[in-house]
Amino acid sequence: MTQSPSTRSDSPDHPDATGAPEQTAMSQRVRQLPPPPKTTELPPVSPRIDAEQSGSGGWRRLCPPRMPAGFIVSLLFHLLLLLGLALWVHSTLSAGSPEGQLIAWFDLPEQLESSSEAPPDPQFSPPHAEFTTPNLRLDIPQPSGLDAATLHRAEPIRDNLGSTDGELPDLSRLSASIVGGGLEGRGRDARGRLAKSEGGTAQSEKAVEWGLNWLAAHQMDDGSWRFDHNKSVCRGQCRNAGTQPSTTAATAIAVMAFLGAGYSHTEGEHQETLKRALYYLTRQALTTSNGTDFREGTMYAQGLATIALCEAYAMTGDTALKSYAQGGIDFIVFAQDRNGGGWRYQPGEPGDTTVSGWMVMALKSGQMAKLNVPSTTIHDFRRFLDSVQSRYGALYGYKDTRGQRTTTAIGLLMRMYTGWRRHNSALRNGAAYISEWGPSENNMYYNYYATQVMHHRGGTEWEKWNRHMREYLIATQARQGHESGSWYFAERYGDVGGRLYNTAMAVMTLEVYYRYMPLYKEKSVKDNF
Repeated sequence: MTQSPSTRSDSPDHPDATGAPEQTAMSQRVRQLPPPPKTTELPPVSPRIDAEQSGSGGWRRLCPPRMPAGFIVSLLFHLLLLLGLALWVHSTLSAGSPEGQLIAWFDLPEQLESSSEAPPDPQFSPPHAEFTTPNLRLDIPQPSGLDAATLHRAEPIRDNLGSTDGELPDLSRLSASIVGGGLEGRGRDARGRLAKSEGGTAQSEKAVEWGLNWLAAHQMDDGSWRFDHNKSVCRGQCRNAGTQPSTTAATAIAVMAFLGAGYSHTEGEHQETLKRALYYLTRQALTTSNGTDFREGTMYAQGLATIALCEAYAMTGDTALKSYAQGGIDFIVFAQDRNGGGWRYQPGEPGDTTVSGWMVMALKSGQMAKLNVPSTTIHDFRRFLDSVQSRYGALYGYKDTRGQRTTTAIGLLMRMYTGWRRHNSALRNGAAYISEWGPSENNMYYNYYATQVMHHRGGTEWEKWNRHMREYLIATQARQGHESGSWYFAERYGDVGGRLYNTAMAVMTLEVYYRYMPLYKEKSVKDNF
């Protein structure tokens, strides 16, 4: 998560919880990366008309000394015709015709790149947008005294999870038809089977459950979470509170951890926790002409909230969630930089790898939920990846080609989801870099993405990575007091997100065995996007 625009820096080393890349602790094992290519800046071009080139006579030299009467009559006639057309267009637009809309795209001024506070753009924040009352039909306890809605078990998604009765199926019977990267592994039976076959242990599964219990114990009365977990019933019993203010981002990342283990608002022991959380997320939805805005000040929150809602809809088929999930997708599509293909802090802003990674994962979640995800958006994003890659696509930078660990892990995972085959030479070389670097002792952002890359590729490199990552997380989980079940790693990103961020990321990392099906088993990525 990034900090508010008033405090963030555009440096790749800026300490936000899910943001810019880093230099990690285990530097002794890091392969030295090449210095960034030298560039030559060209002076700005300012086209202008030079008076000396136009001559001393000015525009009069362009006119003939004498004009025929017919020419003057024709000139007056065309001027009157143009004036009449202008008056007709003005009257049409003033009448509010829905067809008479002119939309212009502008690049953001360069000076806003380093500005602490950018002025609001009415195109991106419609002045008449309103927070909508959600139509979620969920049985949600209301601490504020509001009437609870009735639980709605909607028609499930057919041909997605293979269920027609609203329940997650036992997917052991469907293994031959699994689509790579899907959510099928989150069923109760499938979860245990996949955890065992893909590298999990009884201890890692216990760690997941303890982590989820810690998260549930720190939920706010209104259904949300805060990175500053002391605002919950914790009241200072757990150390290392975060500072990032986005309640939407904190709530969404906690919801993602529960969904990853197969829990939903219709099934499992955490139903009430998730009902309240999903209700809170929909309460934050800002309906705009460009989709549903969940930003609450940061595009990270947009991506995380959209992932949570898309996955909850895909897992349960609750149609009350569909419009919110599709609206989140629509806003992400709108917010893409049309020139470079990436995403950043504000809609239309030239992209960076960290924000773009969450946006593409949200689009992938939308695709798994059978929502509308334009193929042109994915095509344009591939162009962004090309602009930040080095070593022929084995390494990735933040906003340029200077490869770093976290951005390399993000870039490689995005390449997998947008079409690269397992034996692609750049992907193979990139995975070799990650294998050599190994897991980080404190950067869960890097660990989260790198673990997915290694798991999807499989093989001996994955087995080595998994043993190290799994045992390290099991050993570092808190076991005493109110902190029991949580994680905290002191580093610049984790400090912003605090114990809640670290716990959610650690849980999702330990869920890797079943959270998303391996991309390169049974079916290839040709089915993705």
